[in-house]
Amino acid sequence: MIYKRKQRIQLIVFILTGATIAIALLLSALGSNMDHYYELSVIKSDDTLLGKTIRVGGIVEHGSVKRNTGSLKVSFAITNLKDRIEVQYEGILPDLFKEGQGVLAKGQLIDKNHLIAREILAKHDENYMPKEVREELEKSGYYQHMESPYPPQREL
Repeated sequence: MIYKRKQRIQLIVFILTGATIAIALLLSALGSNMDHYYELSVIKSDDTLLGKTIRVGGIVEHGSVKRNTGSLKVSFAITNLKDRIEVQYEGILPDLFKEGQGVLAKGQLIDKNHLIAREILAKHDENYMPKEVREELEKSGYYQHMESPYPPQREL
């Protein structure tokens, strides 16, 4: 009887120890692969982010896109209309990437004003809404269309 009780306790301790180790390894793996999103105002004020891989988003500033001829290198500025950061990227940009459009850049923060991006994601207009839904909300007074701070661009 005592022998069986001892075996059960040993089994329970073994299972709990194994589960604790598995959870610790899982949390460690998730934590090391996590890239946090930071707003531009936080980047400008926090020195601890230098050299870390982060994600930052904003609007591609008009007139800031500079492409190197003969290569896939591009540099541009991301702004939130108050702060800005220069981004350098080498690779194929998404189809939706253009000046005045929302973008999310993931990369290493070199200093408070420069990010070397490994990945660029272009965001479509956050204000998109099906026409029928928008018209119904406008009638009820709940919908107010937000204007972009940039003038509309002509397609060439």
